[in-house]
Amino acid sequence: MKRKNYSTNTVKNYLSGLKQFLVWVDVPIEQADYPKVLHYIDFLLDRRQKPDTINCQLHRIRKFYDYLIYEQGMKMKNPVRSGSSLRTGRPLPKHLRDEQIALFLAIVDDVRDKAMFMLMLRSGLRVAEVANLKLDAIDFRRGKILVQGGKGGKDRVVYVSKDAVKALVAYLKIRPKSGSKYVFLVSKGPYRGQPLSIRSIQKRMKHHVRKAALKASCHQLRHSFATQMLNAGADLTTIQDLLGHTSVTTTQRYCKVSNLKVQSDYFKAMEKVIDRTSGNRCSD
Repeated sequence: MKRKNYSTNTVKNYLSGLKQFLVWVDVPIEQADYPKVLHYIDFLLDRRQKPDTINCQLHRIRKFYDYLIYEQGMKMKNPVRSGSSLRTGRPLPKHLRDEQIALFLAIVDDVRDKAMFMLMLRSGLRVAEVANLKLDAIDFRRGKILVQGGKGGKDRVVYVSKDAVKALVAYLKIRPKSGSKYVFLVSKGPYRGQPLSIRSIQKRMKHHVRKAALKASCHQLRHSFATQMLNAGADLTTIQDLLGHTSVTTTQRYCKVSNLKVQSDYFKAMEKVIDRTSGNRCSD
């Protein structure tokens, strides 16, 4: 995985998943077979693991056995057969409505937190990209940010709205003095001046949505960004570039959530259909 330049977090997640399987399995790893994998799936289901989580585990185990077979030359069959994965649905991305966004932003009274959430909402940044944002990546004069090492290790350029710039500047004025190159830092306690972790940002999100009596996550702010851009008439390929999606198919899923043009076209067309069919009945 390191040879393929996977991120540190990805490697860590793979190792964590493998550890769970290796602690559970009660036979030498070279003796594990397909029925044993099925029992492991049952074990995860009993622990109320979601299908997507289980499929991730199976993928990691399969890759591990591929490594043993093809790189270490161990004579065995991969116990995770193709087709072992659980069937999963494809839920549509969840986003916040405009009035919910207004309520949420009104509740967030912490200057740092507002700046973080505005970058998700106005620039479509992922929570990890906010946590890893560095001071020299922000170009205030041109209103843009260089996102370095995004998902898949890809860099991209995003743009920052006027209200997001205002929130960011307000935070930088009170940002703790620190030698850290990261933008968002711990503001209190013994870790003051240290970079804020992904988990800490997610906790702050939970804190504020609880106050606002909403159900939302950091990633939903990113979904809301895409939906608002789409409804404002932005081209799909533009949204794809800003979000850093490899395939436009991923971006197209937002069209199924809240496409006001589709809604408008539907009602305009339906008015014509009703007028035409009503006229036919009258003439009969």
